Amino acid sequence: MKKVSFAILCSAVLAFTSCRDENKTTDQVDENALETQDTTATMEAEESKEITVNIEPRSNSNISGEAVFTEENGEVTMTVEVSGLTEGQHAIHLHEKADCSAEDGTSAGGHWNPTMQDHGKWGEGEYHRGDIGNFDVDADGNGSITFSTDQWCIDCEDEQKNIVGKSVMIHQGADDFTSQPAGDAGARVGCGEITTM
Repeated sequence: MKKVSFAILCSAVLAFTSCRDENKTTDQVDENALETQDTTATMEAEESKEITVNIEPRSNSNISGEAVFTEENGEVTMTVEVSGLTEGQHAIHLHEKADCSAEDGTSAGGHWNPTMQDHGKWGEGEYHRGDIGNFDVDADGNGSITFSTDQWCIDCEDEQKNIVGKSVMIHQGADDFTSQPAGDAGARVGCGEITTM
């Protein structure tokens, strides 16, 4: 009788231990799955960021439009669409402050130039990180530009790349890429603040 009771007791202990081990394994799998999901979500959040900026008229212009900045896989793409400009080429730059409060746009400061270079044409010799270039406007006053670079980031810790806290500026004329310090592009006719708010 004692042998039977001892055998039943051993069987019960083994069954209980086995169930606990199975639950423990299940718990570990669930925790691992949650960690993987969290890591994936964090990576996706880091890989894809977007800011939309309204471009407002300055210097008595009639400009209106929008700039969209998207960061994916370490590269920022800026897409700008505007209307209300005169036909021809217009310069577009990033300026050093997200402040479009002045009627003539001067509150935005000069070109964003964290690397302390001379003004120039992007990718050729010296240039500012804010020296984007020129875009064409048609007879109806509409224009657009798309620009991509890995030298910008959205809300990162690298102040030589971070575009948040800067502004998008559209000028009355074209950038000549040589005149210092800003390319002799004329009045600031459109301004948009790049912020995360």
